[in-house]
Amino acid sequence: MTTQVNDNGTRWLASKGLRPTRQRVALASLLVGDGQDRHVTAESLFAAVREAGESVSLATVYNTLRAFCEAGLMQEITVDGSKSYFDTNTGDHPHFFWEDDRVLTDAPAQDLQITRLPQAPEGAEISKIDVVIRLRRS
Repeated sequence: MTTQVNDNGTRWLASKGLRPTRQRVALASLLVGDGQDRHVTAESLFAAVREAGESVSLATVYNTLRAFCEAGLMQEITVDGSKSYFDTNTGDHPHFFWEDDRVLTDAPAQDLQITRLPQAPEGAEISKIDVVIRLRRS
């Protein structure tokens, strides 16, 4: 990994006060090193970090992604109630889920209009709305 990529990953971690361990820097550099947003699964990130020559276990990848989410560096999007994708873009935006490829991508937020929501049950408030638009190639 280049120094610039590592520096971007280290700065990303520092922005939320996370300690830059070797494994965190390796994963962060893959996620944000080039400045592009990513949608990854733990398994795809594990494969990428192993391909980069780093020795990191799958359990460490899962734990690190959870820590990144808890720190507000990423958000978790669950598809099909079981498969989690992790997004480096933490702003509010919808997603396309490409069913044929099982890939999650950003959808244009400016085209989405939610005009009305159901009332939250008593004692609860709506904290977030996740919009995943499922696509199938025709």
